[in-house]
Amino acid sequence: MEQLRLLIADDHPVFRQGLRGLLDDAPDLAVVGEATSGDEIITLAETLQPDVILMDIKMPGVNGIEATRRIRHTSPHIRILIVTMFEDTTSVFTAMRAGAHGYILKDAEQEDVLRAIRAVGRGEAIFSPGIARHLLDFFAAPLPAVARQVFPSLTDREREILQLIAQGHANPAIAQQLCLSLKTVGNYVSNIFSKLQVADRAQAIIRAREAGLGHDET
Repeated sequence: MEQLRLLIADDHPVFRQGLRGLLDDAPDLAVVGEATSGDEIITLAETLQPDVILMDIKMPGVNGIEATRRIRHTSPHIRILIVTMFEDTTSVFTAMRAGAHGYILKDAEQEDVLRAIRAVGRGEAIFSPGIARHLLDFFAAPLPAVARQVFPSLTDREREILQLIAQGHANPAIAQQLCLSLKTVGNYVSNIFSKLQVADRAQAIIRAREAGLGHDET
């Protein structure tokens, strides 16, 4: 029987040990390594070239989404399943844009975890039932009329960050919400200021709110 070679990336030893115990009992799955940080999983992925990585989002150093982006860039054949407690749509979409193939929650039933790993190993995309409901609700909701009509020079990501700026979020909060590094957010903010031809955050907020951005979602 050909086994799926797995890497586990999670900084919580209790969860990591429990997950490994589950996987060790599955004859078609083989854990070839464990990592406790984003930097470590990037290195292990390059060295061990697993079939699937089970990736937590919040880890020391490079977070799991940025690690996913880097691994998929250098080793696009490696498939990544996000295993996390974050179930908001922003985290899900950010992970998918980074190249993840699936997204499940840590409190999923054991059989659901195994099913998700095998599905991702076959090249399928899979989500926890709760995550799937979030996505269905999101796509069923009407899009804001101003979403793409204002500031057409901005990219989707820049418009998303401008929306958060207009809502009063500082760069560290934006970085945490979008699972980006603080430096990356700073670069986006600088690009936004340049494209809007504003000198500072206050002017950007005024421009955004005049255009209808910055209202809290209901």
